[in-house]
Amino acid sequence: MKLYCKQYADAGEPLIILHGLFGNQGNWGQHAKIFANQYAVYGMDHRNHGRSEWEEGMTYEALAGDVHHTMRLYGIPSAHFIGHSMGGKTAMQLAISYPDLVRKLVVVDIAPVQYKPHHDAIFEGLKTLNLDLIDSRQDADEILSEYVSEKGIRDFLLANLVKDAEGNYDWRMNLDAIRHGYTDLLAGMPDGKFMGPTLFIKGENSDYILKKHEKAIMGRFPNAQIEQLDGTGHWLHAEQPELFQAMVHKFLKN
Repeated sequence: MKLYCKQYADAGEPLIILHGLFGNQGNWGQHAKIFANQYAVYGMDHRNHGRSEWEEGMTYEALAGDVHHTMRLYGIPSAHFIGHSMGGKTAMQLAISYPDLVRKLVVVDIAPVQYKPHHDAIFEGLKTLNLDLIDSRQDADEILSEYVSEKGIRDFLLANLVKDAEGNYDWRMNLDAIRHGYTDLLAGMPDGKFMGPTLFIKGENSDYILKKHEKAIMGRFPNAQIEQLDGTGHWLHAEQPELFQAMVHKFLKN
């Protein structure tokens, strides 16, 4: 499918940014504006997220296929990629399946391995929200706090809560399709290699990239380097934005 795509600049080498689970391209807006000083930046919403269409199927083959299709429609022959979490796995799948599309690859705090389920409380909390009875985002936050203790994560999730034309709250994501496809989103990457330059950036306090994952990383991305951003967790780009941008700029320029 054609993904919703926001173009931040049209001069320079193309740079595509792919967001994580429950997110949208707007989460990366501030980074996109900075990178747009040097690159033709495109932010894409994955299917069932943000302003993209809703459709069943959340395999990485499908997500990467959506990106491939959208690149063709925008006339982008190849690009640098930044992908966070789910977006990182999508970018990895794209690099393995369509290597000619990927110039340099930046993978943010995710490895090409299978993960155990760890979003059950989030799914339960989001499904508990009865949007017909919610009068404000604060109401939703109070209910969700019984399931998700971290205020920052709740704010991130509730950014998907929007008002329709009648003033009623609705989700700007297909929660049912995401939940149904969650097992596929936990999957590891298939066999195959991407020989292009690749940078994995991990948060020091995150457990998404561990020492035991390095074999899987180097097996599929032989020209990869792994760097750590100290004092950060899974959302390292939000916690240390300037240091993150500096890492990416250095990698893309060298």
